[in-house]
Amino acid sequence: MKVGITGYGVYIPRYRIKVEEIARVWGGNAGTIKASLRIAEKAVPALDEDAATIAVEAARNALKRAQISAQKIGAIYVGSESHPYVVKPTATIVAAAIQATPDLTAADYEFACKAGTAGVQTCMGLVASGMIEYGLAIGADTAQGAPGDPLEYTAAAGGAAFVIGRDKLVASIEATYSYTTDTPDFWRREGQAYPRHGGRFTGLPAYFKHVYNASRGLMEQLGLEPKDFDYAVFHQPNGKFPRVVAKKLGFTSEQVEPGILVDRIGNTYSGSSLLGFAKVLDIAKPGDRILVTSFGSGAGSDSFAVVVEDAIEAKRDLAPGVEDFIAHKQYIDYATYVKLRKKIKV
Repeated sequence: MKVGITGYGVYIPRYRIKVEEIARVWGGNAGTIKASLRIAEKAVPALDEDAATIAVEAARNALKRAQISAQKIGAIYVGSESHPYVVKPTATIVAAAIQATPDLTAADYEFACKAGTAGVQTCMGLVASGMIEYGLAIGADTAQGAPGDPLEYTAAAGGAAFVIGRDKLVASIEATYSYTTDTPDFWRREGQAYPRHGGRFTGLPAYFKHVYNASRGLMEQLGLEPKDFDYAVFHQPNGKFPRVVAKKLGFTSEQVEPGILVDRIGNTYSGSSLLGFAKVLDIAKPGDRILVTSFGSGAGSDSFAVVVEDAIEAKRDLAPGVEDFIAHKQYIDYATYVKLRKKIKV
């Protein structure tokens, strides 16, 4: 039997801050920044929102589409680099909130922005082996960027959840392929409030090398070419990188643009590629094939080939879509942003 996605759900906070507002405070040229990063605004979590609450909301929406009881979930994995506790799992909070049975395995994953897709792979293996009936994989973040740092223009909040199973599939997963090296492009040590980035390592040695090789490795494994896919979704640290790597791989703008969200909500880190994937599932038709490739600094990429199944038509409207969350927004100024992100350290 096929292993794939039984249900999916997303959550994006309603608050937004524009690039112009951040540039106004730090004296940047908003036009130049927007042109360089290809981003206009980003999502900001409220005071009572964190990676756990985002994961819970996304999980609840995924269960609505899956049309199964949370009691059938045998594994929960939450990928994030902004877990609310250093020692205390987010996954158990999600399990309690959705009223899952305690007869399950659960863990938090960290691998920068690809921790959510690592959870998908784990659930695939557990389901395929017969150890569990359904698994829940989540990527959720409230990304950090130091005041005045370039990351502050992109580091955003949001998440997506996927119920992995064998039946009632909205999409089947044909294969997955990973590419991983020790590349120090981005890190945050214990006790540090904000991450640091390795400048010249961020692009070619990190993002482009890993996304390209994971995507090519998957296609070679399946004997497929870019033309065999209807859509392609890549991790979106900014609006430039996914478009550049897509062109390098041979994908067209028509295949890539539907899944690009970073220009409107920012880089949601562990939620980034998964939210883009969910956006494509919101519009895809049965039989469409989708390439999804994540990226996590440090560094690695997970790539998936997914085929949309007939059940998508009946399940799509059972929970809010990505565009519903994007449309529901409220703009804030920089002072409110500082308050919500608790950037004043005492």
